[in-house]
Amino acid sequence: MTQENAYQAAGVDIQAGQTAVQLMQAAVEDTFTPNVLNGLGGFGAMFSLGSDYRNPVLVAGADGVGTKLLLAIAAHKHDTIGQDLVAMVANDILAQGAKPAFMLDYLALDKMRPAVVAEIVTGIAQAAKATGMALIGGESAELPGLYAPHHYDLAAFAVGVAEEQELLQAQNVRAGDVLIGLPSTGLHSNGYSLVRSVLKLKTEADFQNLAPALQESLLKPTALYSSAVWPLINQHLVTGIAHITGGGLVENLPRAYGDNLTAQLNWGTWPIPTIFHTVQSAGELSLQDMLLTFNNGLGMVLIVKKQQVEEVLHNLTESQQTAYVIGEMVPKKHERVTWSGVAPW
Repeated sequence: MTQENAYQAAGVDIQAGQTAVQLMQAAVEDTFTPNVLNGLGGFGAMFSLGSDYRNPVLVAGADGVGTKLLLAIAAHKHDTIGQDLVAMVANDILAQGAKPAFMLDYLALDKMRPAVVAEIVTGIAQAAKATGMALIGGESAELPGLYAPHHYDLAAFAVGVAEEQELLQAQNVRAGDVLIGLPSTGLHSNGYSLVRSVLKLKTEADFQNLAPALQESLLKPTALYSSAVWPLINQHLVTGIAHITGGGLVENLPRAYGDNLTAQLNWGTWPIPTIFHTVQSAGELSLQDMLLTFNNGLGMVLIVKKQQVEEVLHNLTESQQTAYVIGEMVPKKHERVTWSGVAPW
């Protein structure tokens, strides 16, 4: 028995991995920009910053998509989970005031199935291209014995670039600045352990027995905000940004401004998608649970000077990005985020 055959018998199929690379290669290379200095196959990927920056700062982020993967696996739907992965890192980088530049992905799975791997990575590549990032490399690891049959995990590492003096800084936010909310597509990639608990999704069959519309809502990919928001950053129209992920508005919004301020939000100024009401009702969840777990309809919040609100809203409309004025910054109160109006739960 050859060494290659012995490795295959142990559960690692090198030829299947090479086939997967061939199937995904065109989609990956389609993300390449002139800054990418080499293609797939090297020991490391190379990316040139070019000469356009005076004092460039690299902004790095790493993330995954959590247990939403279990629902994608149950649905045998692997073409959109890559957008969730890209959005989690690209939106974070954007919130620092940096332009997403390149990323690498990591896919670990029980068995190398070339068609499935290519479907996942092609989805990653398409989302990366939509954000302006080059998918310059990655790793697909076949790990027999570590994952359940047909299970896998995803992670991404991404880098953005900004001029140091143009990074978004919390201390630049002032009382009177206006909060503009960008709607989420739904749950995005956070809170799925609680969702699976309250909807009693313990097996693949449990998910498959849900109404098709609910299955679709649960798997809607996370919104990509780069194409609409980066031009605003580049034109110095935004003072701060919060990407609303795990911890919701209550924990993520204060990361964008100083300790001397409070964000005053107004209930009823943005629509809350049905999926949040469904989950809240199924679990009889408290308002606090909803606020600390989910985005509740807002995937990103921009902090904008009052005199620039109309221009920002106009530019967002031109970019086909829906937006809502949801509140304003006020001098510090007891809580970092306060609410007015009638709460939905």
